[in-house]
Amino acid sequence: MPYIDNQTIMLAIVAVTALALLLQAFVLLAIFLTVRKAARSLKEEVRTLRAAAMPVILNTQALLTRVTPNVEATLADVAAVTHGLREHTAQVETTFKDILERLRQQSSRVDEMVSSVLDAVDRAGSFLANAVSKPARQLAGLLASFKAVIESLRSSDPALRHTRPPEDFGESLSPEDDDSFV
Repeated sequence: MPYIDNQTIMLAIVAVTALALLLQAFVLLAIFLTVRKAARSLKEEVRTLRAAAMPVILNTQALLTRVTPNVEATLADVAAVTHGLREHTAQVETTFKDILERLRQQSSRVDEMVSSVLDAVDRAGSFLANAVSKPARQLAGLLASFKAVIESLRSSDPALRHTRPPEDFGESLSPEDDDSFV
């Protein structure tokens, strides 16, 4: 086997290192080319996306620029309408409370008037009943006593006239009653 000296070993290590550096340079070159190609492709994609998205963004921005004053005006109108509705609701509520209070007062007055009229009718009815029934009872008693007197005078038996008083002023004294008494 041939003798390997230090120079040969060094030459071999330098050659292997040079090959490794050359291989590393090729790998780095390949990575560089791949990254550059990817960057170009990415730039192209960004340009395409920008070309497609920019009109939409610009249109949206223009739309927002045109719509913003209308939206602000609409919001101001809605706020004004809401404020007006609150005021009208408060007025209607106040009006209804006033109407209910007046209705309550009027119903109270009508109730008092009807109660006083009914009380007066009741008193008048009681007065009329007393005014008519008392004289009617007195007249009925008077008529019954006259009838009893007349019946007793008509009676043929003078002994019965004084012995039997009539039990009821409305009872008629007939000859059959005289027979059943004796």
